[in-house]
Amino acid sequence: MKPKARILLPILLVLATVGGGAWWWRTDHGGASADRLILYGNVDIRQVEVAFNDSGRIVAMEAREGDRVRTGQLLARLDTRRLKAAADEARARVAAQRQVVARLLAGSRPEEIRKVRADVAAAKAEAHNATLNERRQRDLARRKLVPQAADDAATAIAVAARARLEAAGETLKLVLAGPRKEDIAAAKATLQADEAVLTLAGRRLADARLEAPADGIIQDRLLEPGDMASPQRPVYTLALTNPMWVRTYVPEPDLGRIREGMRAWITTDSYPGKRYAGWVGFISPTAEFTPKPVETPQVRTHLVYQVRVYACNPQGELRLGMPATVEIPLNAPPGAAGRPAGCTGP
Repeated sequence: MKPKARILLPILLVLATVGGGAWWWRTDHGGASADRLILYGNVDIRQVEVAFNDSGRIVAMEAREGDRVRTGQLLARLDTRRLKAAADEARARVAAQRQVVARLLAGSRPEEIRKVRADVAAAKAEAHNATLNERRQRDLARRKLVPQAADDAATAIAVAARARLEAAGETLKLVLAGPRKEDIAAAKATLQADEAVLTLAGRRLADARLEAPADGIIQDRLLEPGDMASPQRPVYTLALTNPMWVRTYVPEPDLGRIREGMRAWITTDSYPGKRYAGWVGFISPTAEFTPKPVETPQVRTHLVYQVRVYACNPQGELRLGMPATVEIPLNAPPGAAGRPAGCTGP
């Protein structure tokens, strides 16, 4: 080997070692400094599969992929002809049963009471007349002026007349007392059952309208008009835009430098130079990967913990999966912690 080569080789080895060490330090510790912590991650959101709460044929789809929707906004409709007919039938049953309850609560009408009183008076007169005739026939039969059969017939007629009078009197008592409380309770219970059926019919009719459960963006339109929908078949996939956060990971040595509620700044490659205000909303209590029972100091420094940094995104520029850089100031005054003004989130 030439003398120059023997001298140059150790120098190259030293430079390579120093360069590799610098690269390793920048890779593992380049995000940490005395006054700030730099983390890297991706924008993350929650997704909801929106489906009808009832079965039926879809007649209209009111939203497309990419549409921004608000809570309660109409997204799709089912055919409601059968549901409306069922609701009309239930409504008619409720109306009829309400009249039954009202009739029982009102009791007997004055006309009914007067009629029964008249029946009692007629029965009383008839019984009185039958009793008088019975006495005359008995006196005549005792003097042998009429056969015994005539006396017996008069007695039977008098007994029947007195029985009809008693029956009329009991009928008057029933009319004056009104319906039994058990009949009223049964009628009310039937009315409650009919009202429950009507409420269910109205609920099913309302469920024929699919409304957005929250603010978000339509990510996928899975069904079309004419398809049969059911609670098991999603119609849309809705990406929830509030809250929005950056999912990142903090190395174990820097875990003690951050806490929930700390302010943060978020930047992306899509909008260079633009910063989005945010705050640390969640720090995982456990390492991302389960460590072995005994870890050496070198291995422990590679453990990471998931951190969720919520973001203010009023212009809707942050999108799902977008790479992002999070800067957490570590020397901010105590009053600067917390959610920035005008931001929404949990």
